[in-house]
Amino acid sequence: MLLDENPGTLIHHTIGNFNIQPDKQAVTRINDSLATLQQSRELRVRDAESALRKLSRLLHSLNAQHEEAVSAHDSGKHAADMVELDTKKFRIAKAATELEIESERLESELEMLKERLADLEAQGLEGDESTRRERELDDATILRLKIYRSLGVDIEADDAGNFNKAIIRNSRKGDVHVVNIDPKFSRFFYSNYFWSTLQG
Repeated sequence: MLLDENPGTLIHHTIGNFNIQPDKQAVTRINDSLATLQQSRELRVRDAESALRKLSRLLHSLNAQHEEAVSAHDSGKHAADMVELDTKKFRIAKAATELEIESERLESELEMLKERLADLEAQGLEGDESTRRERELDDATILRLKIYRSLGVDIEADDAGNFNKAIIRNSRKGDVHVVNIDPKFSRFFYSNYFWSTLQG
């Protein structure tokens, strides 16, 4: 009896009984999602390809720079420059050490001179007692020598500053006497001898 019915009607009822409308809507939604995913994937692929092209250009540029730097680099010259710089550094360090030592020496000398100046300022223009005595003795000695010379007697000193020789000139007679002064004889003896020679 089923065969007596129209097959189209039968198929239509069968489809209606299956209720495929929600499945069709689901398939439509799936197709829409697939299309959206495809578009998103294509955009990501295009972005990735663009980034890859940029990175490729950058890599090519860096390779060219690297090759240029390698070709321009001279390892022998670099080593020579390093040796020269080390030598200069050593010389500068040595000069700085020498200057530091010289500076310390000059500072020490300056301190000594400051102390000496302070001593001299404390002593005043006349100096200390021993300096005044030495100056007075020197002045007395110079005065004696002038007196002797005016009388015709020249006194000579040795390297140690001791008077050891006298030259007596008698202008009246035109005589010259050279006398070696021996410390074992007294000053009185030599005074009498000089007078007698000058008057004789």
